[in-house]
Order: sequence, then C-alpha cells, then structure tokens
Amino acid sequence: MKAEITYKSEKYTIDLSKPLDISIPIDVAKQNVNAWYIDDPKIFPVADGDWIGNVAQGADVNFNNIHFNPHSHITHTECAGHITKKIHSVNENLAQFFFLAEVVTIAPESLNDDLVISKKQLQSALKNKKVDAVVIRTLPNFEDKRSRRYSNTNPPYLLEEAAIFLREMGVNHLLIDLPSVDRERDEGKLLAHNAFWNTSGKLRLNATITEFIYVDNSIEDGIYFLNLMIAPFENDATPSKPVLYSLLKD
Repeated sequence: MKAEITYKSEKYTIDLSKPLDISIPIDVAKQNVNAWYIDDPKIFPVADGDWIGNVAQGADVNFNNIHFNPHSHITHTECAGHITKKIHSVNENLAQFFFLAEVVTIAPESLNDDLVISKKQLQSALKNKKVDAVVIRTLPNFEDKRSRRYSNTNPPYLLEEAAIFLREMGVNHLLIDLPSVDRERDEGKLLAHNAFWNTSGKLRLNATITEFIYVDNSIEDGIYFLNLMIAPFENDATPSKPVLYSLLKD
C-alpha cells in the first residue's frame, strides 16, 4: 500500500505495507535488554484475594501489572526533562511524529579505553544532508543487542563534539542502538545530552533522543520516513516504537 505525503513542501511516496520496526520490546518470557544496574522488568497478574487476573487460572480476563523503567528495559524516547531540574514531559513536547530520517552505520573508534562516535565520523556518514532525524546503527551489529546486559560494560557513546555537530545541523531527533548517548560513568557530566539539548543556551524542548533501538542488518543506510510513536506518559521519557518506511521512486 502506497501513500503520498507532503512534508515541508516536498512530496514523497512511502510504502506503508512494509514497516521497518526498529524498537526493542519488553519480553519477560526471555532475557530482556537491561542497563543501569536495576532488576529486570516484570509482568504479573493482579491478585485480589482469591481472584488472580489470569484466564489460565480461572479469571475471565488477563489483567496484568507491568513494572519497568523506560531507560533500562525498552526502546524509549526522552526529552530535555531527562537532565533538567524541571521535569519536562516528552509527551507534552513531542507534538509531531513523522520525520525525514537518515540511517547511518558507524563503527565506533578507540579513544583511550573507550569506543566513541566522533564528529568526523558523523560528517563522513551524513555528508551535510538536511534531515530532521538521524538513526545511528553501530558496528558490530549482532541481534543480541535485543537482550544485551549493558550494566558495567562501558558501551560506546557520542563525543560532545558529535552531539554539537548534530544540533548545529538542525537534527532534532537522534536515535541510537545504545543504552545512552553518553559514557556509562562520566561523573554526571552527560556531555552529549547537554550538548544536543543545548542546556547552556536556548533549551531545545522540541528535540528528542531515542535509545535502545535495533536496526536490522537488512535495513540499508539511506533516507527514510520515520514514524516516532510514543506511549502517552507525562514523564521525561516514555516507551516508544520508531518505525521506518522506505521512500519509493516514481
């Protein structure tokens, strides 16, 4: 199924029949992705006296509680409220959900004892393309990213210069397949978060960072339409389901 879309005065055709889901769900039936030193998520039926909210145990409906942290357990989208004293809500500040996005693949480079994504790498990958969103797939790109345990592993991260470069390019939505754009232990500096949201200047409340995505190897680098769907939580971050759509040639 094709759809004609006009976006910023330009017309595009997208294939709605072939969505490319780049989110990681919560799945308690197997090992769940996890970061930031907390327990795994839990999904369990409500218990009220002798009544258990589970059809297999005699109830009329399945009626579950879900206990999770969006930053630790699932693909999530966050706004500047993640690092500001005032808790700005991503649900309130993300008012549009379709964006032109560039998918890029980057092999983080060594810096001291870390693996990092630099400004130079992003410049080479993006080549001054004007897009609203950038989707970063890091190498190596194994499917175990869907269930990896990231705590105390010092994953790759963005250098501050890289985040500034994206901000100055006009990128408002950054998506990455890592638990954070910043170093796991950085003494609370959060240099990339602060740089991308411009906390030392005019705060970019319309800008978002989405972490814990997974971009399958079958998805080629290039330009897509992104549908950045979020759950309506009034919070600094919320679970999200980013989906890419290929652009079709006339």
